Amino acid sequence: MPGMDEDLPVPRQVKVVDSETLLALETRAWTLELNQRVVLGWLTENIDPAGGHYLWPGMWHRFSHRPEVSPHLRCELLLRLRDGEQVVSLLDVMPGDFEPLPAVRYRSEGMAVRELLDSARTVRERIEGLPSGRRRG
Repeated sequence: MPGMDEDLPVPRQVKVVDSETLLALETRAWTLELNQRVVLGWLTENIDPAGGHYLWPGMWHRFSHRPEVSPHLRCELLLRLRDGEQVVSLLDVMPGDFEPLPAVRYRSEGMAVRELLDSARTVRERIEGLPSGRRRG
């Protein structure tokens, strides 16, 4: 029924993913032609293979012309890179892919992720060698 899902609450769990899972989520976003995703080649070359990436759900995103992928979650993504820097991007994730991911165990870990999401450079800033334009706490 149209409009039925419009009142769905955004999940309140911050999810933690390893690099293999992150690459699978990014590949799925490319396959489904979702809007927010990182270029896979850059991601494969630059992410820390040991992982430790985080998804912070921000909003339900809908395509009125593509009900088969609506709604999906638009998440902020905190990536750990090979050199240890953490950078921010966005990733659109299908609800069925988001739900089974492990959540952070402690509220303090989630709050630390939030602080980094608010202050770290974006992937674009990293690629272009720019300082962070994000607000600092």
